[in-house]
Amino acid sequence: MKILAVDASAVSASVAVMEDGKLLGEFFLNVGLTHSCTLMPMIESVLRYAQIAVSDIDLFAVSNGPGSFTGVRIGVSTVKGLAEGLGKPCIGVSTLLSMAQNGKGTQDLICCAMDARCRQVYTALFEDAGCKVVRLTEDDAISLDALAQLLQAQNRPIQFVGDGAKLCYDTFRETMPNVKLAAEPIRFQRASGVATAVWENKLYEQAVSADALAVSYLRLSQAERERKQKMEAERK
Repeated sequence: MKILAVDASAVSASVAVMEDGKLLGEFFLNVGLTHSCTLMPMIESVLRYAQIAVSDIDLFAVSNGPGSFTGVRIGVSTVKGLAEGLGKPCIGVSTLLSMAQNGKGTQDLICCAMDARCRQVYTALFEDAGCKVVRLTEDDAISLDALAQLLQAQNRPIQFVGDGAKLCYDTFRETMPNVKLAAEPIRFQRASGVATAVWENKLYEQAVSADALAVSYLRLSQAERERKQKMEAERK
């Protein structure tokens, strides 16, 4: 099975090609360019260098949230367009599950964290069970204070990964000596993690049509939150 995976859930963006669990190629950028300008050229390039035609891809995969509202939409829309045009199945993968793949090989608790602004993070806990990374908690959007309470109950080393990893490490390192910051090459979410999560968890069995592929934001956007607050205030 050939999988083309995409991640555009934060400032970084990446695409990867995997065949039967083997990573054939990956392009990664962390320069802040608009994903709508970078994703398709990256996809075309990685396929060209892997010597694979886009029509040979069996499954399109994408991190469908949580993450940047704009980035997630661009990534999902790109995959929907490719899958629809070629009549191929696709699958959305939790961004947190995909970035947890960066922690493979460690005995540490893997704390995936994305900066959700306003001292909040999108987060979930995982561990390496040997054959694959397994989930310990569900994806959630919580405050840094709530995350501190969750982590203080863990009596083991904790490694932060994700674009919110440094925020968490800087916040907790003085009060939690057991926390670590993942090295930069394995810190950020990557499309190879999306593909690995699909392959090792057999998510291809849950593939859907392009029309059914959806985003998973976990919380309302700032504009939607402000609109909701305004409506609630008007009803009082």
